[in-house]
This record gives sequence, C-alpha cells and structure tokens, in this order.
Amino acid sequence: MSSTRIDADTLRQLPKAVLHDHLDGGLRPATVVELAESVGHTLPTTDPDELAAWYFDAANSGDLVRYIATFEHTLAVMQNREGLLRTAEEYVLDLAADGVVYGEVRYAPELNTNGELTLAEVVETVQEGLAAGMAKAAAAGTPVQVRTLLCGMRMFDRVAEAADLAVAFRDAGVVGFDIAGAEDGFPPADHLAAFEHLRRESVPFTIHAGEAHGLPSIHQALQVCGAQRIGHGVRITEDIVDGKLGRLAGWVRDRRIALEMCPTSNLQTGAASSIAEHPITALKDLGFRVTLNTDNRLVSGTTMTREMSLLVEEAGWTVEDLRTVTVNALKSAFIPYDERKALIEDVVLPGYASAL
Repeated sequence: MSSTRIDADTLRQLPKAVLHDHLDGGLRPATVVELAESVGHTLPTTDPDELAAWYFDAANSGDLVRYIATFEHTLAVMQNREGLLRTAEEYVLDLAADGVVYGEVRYAPELNTNGELTLAEVVETVQEGLAAGMAKAAAAGTPVQVRTLLCGMRMFDRVAEAADLAVAFRDAGVVGFDIAGAEDGFPPADHLAAFEHLRRESVPFTIHAGEAHGLPSIHQALQVCGAQRIGHGVRITEDIVDGKLGRLAGWVRDRRIALEMCPTSNLQTGAASSIAEHPITALKDLGFRVTLNTDNRLVSGTTMTREMSLLVEEAGWTVEDLRTVTVNALKSAFIPYDERKALIEDVVLPGYASAL
C-alpha cells in the first residue's frame, strides 16, 4: 500500500503502542488552566489554545535544557491528589482516543512531592487515576492497557529512592524504571548502584541516552548499567558509516535492543534536523528494533497519530512500516511475554490487516 493512500481516518484507527511518553508532558491545556487556578499558580496565559501554542513554541528552542524547563507549569498542578488523579485518568483516555492499545507512561515521583504527598502516595495516586481511566476507556469500547515506568532524575540525588519504589510497586502496575533529565554531564554510570539493585530484583529498565550526548552515553547505558532499552538513541548513527555498523551499533541491532525514538521531540531538542532525515527511517531500514513514540504530547503538540502522519508524509512510510514499529514496541514492552503475544496476535495484526 502506497504511503500517499494512508488517510487521516486510517491512521487514527490503526492500533498503536507507545513506550516513551511522560505523564507530566502530556496534560490537556484546559486541565492545566483549571488546576492552576485551583492551586493559585500563574501561567503564561489562561486561554487553553494559547497555552498549547506557548508550550509548542517554548519547546522549539533546539536545546534539551530549555525543553525540560517547560515542565514547570505542568508539575505545578501535579502536587496534590486531585491533580494527579485527574491528569492520570485523562492521560489514559487521551491515549485511547488516539488508537493506542498499549502504553507505558513514565514520570519521576520526586517531582510531585512539593505538596501533601509522599513518594509512595504519589505512585499510589497515579495508579488509581490510571486504573480509573482504563475502566472508562474499556466501558467506551476503546480498551487500552497502560503500565508505569518510574523515573529517577539523573542530576539529583534521589535515583536510588526511585529505584526502590519501582521494586516496591512492581506488582501494582509499575513495570520498569528509567532515569530522565539533562543527559549531558550526568552519565548513567553515576547511578550504577541503583541499576545493579534493579537487576538483582529482576526489574527491567530503560535509560535516556544518545539524545543530548553521543555514543559514550549509549555505551554506558547498555554495557555498564545493563539497560534493556534505550530512550531516544538517535545518535547511535554516529557508529554507522556508509551503512557499516560499528561495534556498539552492531550490538544494539543484533541483540534487538529497542530504540524509543521520538521524532518531533528530537527536532525540538536539536537531536534531529527534520522528519525526512530523522534517523528512525534509516535505522528501520537497517534492521534495528526502532519504536515510534510521542515523548511529551503537550510540549511537542503531538499524538501517535500525528507522529505516524509525519513519517508517512515526509519520510515515505507505509502501513507496513507503521505495523513494524508497533509490533517492535510490543515485543520490547516490559510486560510478560504472553501478554505481549496476545496484544500482537489478537489486536495489532488484525487491526493492520484491515488497513492493507
């Protein structure tokens, strides 16, 4: 099927899977406005449409540090039970409306403890909100499974606490771990003890790497810390010359290590120059296990449908390509094999067959 024949309705209906999406980067603009008023937080504007535009413009700086700074306002409204419950529930409903059938949401609990909640209470509240959203989505006939990755902020000193939380809540909806925040200057190996603890406890983890820093960051994440997936990883291309893979790139491809790629976000932070030239296409063609993700839907003004549409329109992707990255995501999801297999065989493949 030619890419030019994939219309918007088809894209919206295709079953999708997202592995890399931040809870505090995906709020509805109207929700931010309402919750900000309830807690007395001042926003750049109280008009939801203008606020959405402000986020998108502010994030288009080409600088990861400035991109991260846009989270000030979403985090300000996620410091109490009401804010966390609402944003978690709406997060799930928005995924369901976008055709997502499986999602992994990530956030750093330490960033939500400036109010009345402890770290454990933050996790419990988010899980409650996610469960409410999944129940509503199922009742509406658009079921979606959402699991949680807890993050430690790599530039702060609470990564070990976040890892302990992931272990404590691994039977309550938390399926993995990550470190997030400014990558350059804060190497993954700084938190080696936390990753060793997670490995001993059989908790899988991904690591943001190869976005604002290059091959050394990816090498540390994989070969020193033992990550099972890589967040972004766009700079693995620095180890590929004229189609020939270096040792690290070969390791990533041959061992089917998933790359959680986020095209629009990568353009905003300067990790890629255009959708047409984004490494996801070349890496897909070379046989890497690439996955397609949104990263931060509010900040990047995007959805999974939009990310797919951009690749179709600007990089020549087909329905088969979209099916490949969706299956890739589920193969590398941090849920049991039988659950992954059922989603692929019973939901994703039939959904794509109807579009071919």
